[in-house]
Amino acid sequence: MCDRHAAILDRRDARQQQAPSGTPGTFWCKSANMNAKKNLSAASEYRQLEDVVGCKWSVSVLQAVGSGITRPGALERHIAGISTKVLSERLRKLTRYGLLDKQVYAEVPPRTEYALTAYGQKLLRIISQIRSLDEAIRKPGER
Repeated sequence: MCDRHAAILDRRDARQQQAPSGTPGTFWCKSANMNAKKNLSAASEYRQLEDVVGCKWSVSVLQAVGSGITRPGALERHIAGISTKVLSERLRKLTRYGLLDKQVYAEVPPRTEYALTAYGQKLLRIISQIRSLDEAIRKPGER
């Protein structure tokens, strides 16, 4: 390798150290981050699942939407203890993860409704199975 290329690579390494993980930087930094994100996609999908199943609010929202409650105001009234802010965050996250579909109607006042996607329905069935297993474990003499 010539001295010129070695100098370029040395500068690239220095820039990657100065601009880690997506902060504005050079092409080299961005391409390195994109490659790292591709390698972590399966792990991040699992993390998304953990985030949903491990959050009582996400599970409550999924169950409420699955039972037919589709509007944010009705969800807030149905789920005891959830704040408007937390409900909005959960709805946004569940929509981003592909578990809920959001439908906005061009009316005055605007109307928004949520529905389970096919993946949301599958996850809700799994959550129901987990709940059944928990009930079976808690009953004495059924092991």
